[in-house]
Amino acid sequence: MAVPVAFFALFFAYPVTAIVGRGLKVGGDWQFARIGEVLSRPDILGVLWFTTWQALASTALTLLIALPGAYVLARFDFPGKQVLRAVVTVPFVLPTVVVGTAFLALLGRGGLLDELGGVRLDTTVWAILLAHVFFNYAVVVRTVGGLWSQLDPRQEEAARVLGAGRFAAFRRVTLPALTPAVAAAALMVFLFTFTSFGVVQILGGPAYSTLEVEIYRQTAQLLDLPTAAVLTLVQFAAVGGILAVHAATVRRRERALKLVDPAQTSRRPRGAGQWALLGGVLLTALLLILLPLGVLVERSFEGPGGYGFGYYQALQSVGAGGSSTFLVPPLEAVGNSLRYALVATLIALVVGGLAAAALTRRAGRLVRGFDALLMLPLGVSAVTVGFGFLITLDKPPLDLRTSWILVPLAQALVGVPFVVRTMLPVLRAVDDRLREAAAVLGASPLRAWREVDLPLVRRAVLVAAGFAFAVSLGEFGATVFIARPDNPTLPVAVARLLGRSGELNYGQAMALSTILMLVCAVSLLLLERIRTDRSGEF
Repeated sequence: MAVPVAFFALFFAYPVTAIVGRGLKVGGDWQFARIGEVLSRPDILGVLWFTTWQALASTALTLLIALPGAYVLARFDFPGKQVLRAVVTVPFVLPTVVVGTAFLALLGRGGLLDELGGVRLDTTVWAILLAHVFFNYAVVVRTVGGLWSQLDPRQEEAARVLGAGRFAAFRRVTLPALTPAVAAAALMVFLFTFTSFGVVQILGGPAYSTLEVEIYRQTAQLLDLPTAAVLTLVQFAAVGGILAVHAATVRRRERALKLVDPAQTSRRPRGAGQWALLGGVLLTALLLILLPLGVLVERSFEGPGGYGFGYYQALQSVGAGGSSTFLVPPLEAVGNSLRYALVATLIALVVGGLAAAALTRRAGRLVRGFDALLMLPLGVSAVTVGFGFLITLDKPPLDLRTSWILVPLAQALVGVPFVVRTMLPVLRAVDDRLREAAAVLGASPLRAWREVDLPLVRRAVLVAAGFAFAVSLGEFGATVFIARPDNPTLPVAVARLLGRSGELNYGQAMALSTILMLVCAVSLLLLERIRTDRSGEF
């Protein structure tokens, strides 16, 4: 536990505490009255209200659209099922900047709908809601569909034999078993939309602001640290409550259900209704997921003189078309992002692996508190963490403001929870008697780990590395503060290009977003290959 605790204390607790302290301290005294002052302001109350209701609306809309997809992927067997599963998962590993850019190309000025019918939805709440559904569709499909595929269908069939109708059998047998999974998925979607930053920043315009966006505006633009500190505490408290409810829901789901092999529950669609449902899910995937991504790619090739690689070629030069957005060619952001993400993945694997190993040991409240500590980065504004890095890591022996390692450290903070959640179930499944037998035969603890644990958890390590790499590659909230102008990452470069007017900047943003999307998609495909490979040991 020593290394993970030291890592979080130094690179998470210290910067966040320093930011909050600077905002709420005057002359060394805490000014808690500022909390009431900030929360009584009409503009802040409006931000809190919008943050809450758009998260609730996004969650409800996501469940409504994604639950049929969860059922189809859980119960139906059809050609291309694995491809569809990978397609619906792609949006979740995409950076939110790319998601915002894709919907901007579809719904914004000069977008596909604007060209076809003069319809523009950017700077409206509908664009934000649709982008949130796009991003979180896979959360519901994976969480609910994964459980649905393991529920024994014979229980519902028995209810039908006893005289219950199709809907009554579903309501009384299947729905109670699925409720914890649906609740867990809803809570995760609410968490992601409640803390939304990149999507709202790009699509919402000045009229809409979530807590995360407002923290960024108060910190970076208005330099109002007291307000930013109060909003950080509010977001932290709200997300902490959400995570607590989520953890309780997951525990209840694990205790309540008896699962079967998914291969026993999947069959080909029967009847016109089931084929129509499959067709509807495929049409949803086409319009909601493939269309925005396809428009993004198309816009990256459409130049003033027709289709070509002009925007991609412009990424290789500085100041193309009179632009001074970058000190280096924008294309260098690709190499920067890959290097940063690789280092961040290594850090996340070391810290997260040690943390997961510590959590497999039974140590009562100490371990449970340590588990909660690992989830804290998901409950604090990434903007706060990034700005905290700048004002705390500026003195020897940790003067890292000009060091390249600052970006991977911030990215690793987000990757560690994914590593822990991926590796922990596998480590807990390793039989302690195997380690004991190795020790009896004379193996040292290191050799026992190498010969017993490592072969069993090797694939979990690779899956965790894939998640950490994808998350690090798309991190934006903290990186936007600490990425140097001569070493931008891909999400930061895309945001800078979208923040400037001009057709060339817009086209370059589309091209960079397409490159980032392809890198993330390749990472996902490799991850899916590892997850579905049956040749391994577990």
